[in-house]
Amino acid sequence: MEAKSPKRMTKQRRIILEELRKLTSHPTADELYEIVRERLPRVSLGTVYRNLEVLSESGEILKLESAGSQKRFDGNPMDHHHVRCMGCGRVGDVEVVGDATLPALENFRCDGFSITRGTLEFTGLCDACKDKLDEEGAMPEAATQTRQ
Repeated sequence: MEAKSPKRMTKQRRIILEELRKLTSHPTADELYEIVRERLPRVSLGTVYRNLEVLSESGEILKLESAGSQKRFDGNPMDHHHVRCMGCGRVGDVEVVGDATLPALENFRCDGFSITRGTLEFTGLCDACKDKLDEEGAMPEAATQTRQ
């Protein structure tokens, strides 16, 4: 699917994009709203949500959606992969190193579909949740809910 050109770049949209591109934390709309409010104190949460959708639809940013999780946004629109913590939901970028090769889309088939794009998301535990697991000896609550 080809990205649509964005509606005009309003001041609010430009600032939302600038703030998102400064981050590598893949924030939720609520988290980004708190950051954007420092530059635009009168911005509404609805405005941030709407502009993130417009930027996502235009291909300026990525919207990361996973069943049962809040949407997160990535200011890097280039194809890359992610890991999501089963404990706290934190998302990070995955770097492919060494001789790791990923399968090509043409190697996948599904009746009734023409596959045009794919994303790969790994799951695991971030260092903070792993440390908590090591200390407490139990999976974080969110991780046990994710695995059910």
